[in-house]
Amino acid sequence: MFLKDMNNGDLVDVLDVNALMDPSIGDISVRYQSGEEVGDPMDTSKEHLLFPSGEALPECWRNMHYRVSF
Repeated sequence: MFLKDMNNGDLVDVLDVNALMDPSIGDISVRYQSGEEVGDPMDTSKEHLLFPSGEALPECWRNMHYRVSF
């Protein structure tokens, strides 16, 4: 699955989609897709990722307490 890094606008390929959807995991492994060569895997925070359209990731993917109101 491709997402966009909000800091620099580069596309990233998410290596583990299940980790992306798990709200208890904050950092996921991605490969940057800038330039002609695919980058090496690296960890990045889900908070810095967007869908390619510019839409934010769903709250239920980022916050495991999204339904709890204090």
